[in-house]
Amino acid sequence: MTARTLQLTVDVPADPGTVFEAMTDWAAQHEWMLGTRVHGGRGVGAEIAAFTGIGPLGFWDTMTITRWDPPRVVEVLHTGRVVRGTGVFRVEPAGSGSRFVWQEVVEPPLGAVGAVGWYAVRPVLAAAVGWSLRRFARFAACRS
Repeated sequence: MTARTLQLTVDVPADPGTVFEAMTDWAAQHEWMLGTRVHGGRGVGAEIAAFTGIGPLGFWDTMTITRWDPPRVVEVLHTGRVVRGTGVFRVEPAGSGSRFVWQEVVEPPLGAVGAVGWYAVRPVLAAAVGWSLRRFARFAACRS
């Protein structure tokens, strides 16, 4: 199975430290990420669990933090049954603020069906994450 990549960015009118703290405030992620509730720890080896869905309909995305480098990057290994692969969440200086880069490299579930399904799901996923990242920019800016 070939991994599939989704990468989106958003500029944030806040310094990298503020953006990193907002990005890693797992308990508050529901305030900006569409349909997701998250809890977990901080630092290499910590576990994170995100439930994505509406009400009881959805799935758990479990992760282990594999890199923790404040205020620049967090990398995770997705360990769940639905989402497998890696995630990289980077904060880069950009002008007077920051750029938040969201990258997922995932192995679609269900073999060949999942690989084909990725082409149908990707535009919807990109739209949802893009909308969420624009909300994140406002969320992080309010914390500075």
